[in-house]
Amino acid sequence: MVGPEGDLAQALVLLGLTSGPVLVLVGGAGSLHPDAAEPVLRKLFFEVLAPLAESLQAIVIDGGTDSGVMKLMGAARSEIRGTFPLLGVASVGTIDLPEHSGNGPQAAALESRHSHFLIVPGDRFGDESSWIARAASLLSEGRRSLTVAVNGGSITLRDISFSILENRPVLVVSGSGRTADRIAGALAGGEPDPEIRALVRSGLIQAVEIDREPADLTRTLRGWLIR
Repeated sequence: MVGPEGDLAQALVLLGLTSGPVLVLVGGAGSLHPDAAEPVLRKLFFEVLAPLAESLQAIVIDGGTDSGVMKLMGAARSEIRGTFPLLGVASVGTIDLPEHSGNGPQAAALESRHSHFLIVPGDRFGDESSWIARAASLLSEGRRSLTVAVNGGSITLRDISFSILENRPVLVVSGSGRTADRIAGALAGGEPDPEIRALVRSGLIQAVEIDREPADLTRTLRGWLIR
């Protein structure tokens, strides 16, 4: 665990993680489940994101809990027998561990198929957002990084804003629902709320359709992650 004044860079070294291309995954949590996900959504994780991370040995970073996009990523990595680092970054007050119970009834278990975890300060979901963004910058130093947003709610907007503060490009998956679709609509000229308008004005956000062929999606993402 990293303390309030902890050295994030040192914590990443202690985890055995070294520099490489980084894929930050943000988006829906409780509303998505691998067994119930739409086939097109499963295809995104099982045929595009996990195989691409494996082929590049990219470091994938997400919120680490046993739900939504994080559960999907863990399931996809397991199914393809992936060896790429899958780092979950979670706030201590939001998770349940054998020796520690998080605050409140919404405290979540960690997703067991992740290869690494970083527990950071915070009592609410979303407190980990800045740590995820900074960890991605440290691990991608000298390499490319990309944030992919799938579905999501208000915390996803927070995650995206911290990626933008780190000057990281963001790819929203249009057709995956909720926040990702709202941002894609704003990019297409819709009338967003002020928070989304500010994010779009950064110039760092683009959208990609979820129903594109896996090979086409893979080429697009690979182009963002390699020089």
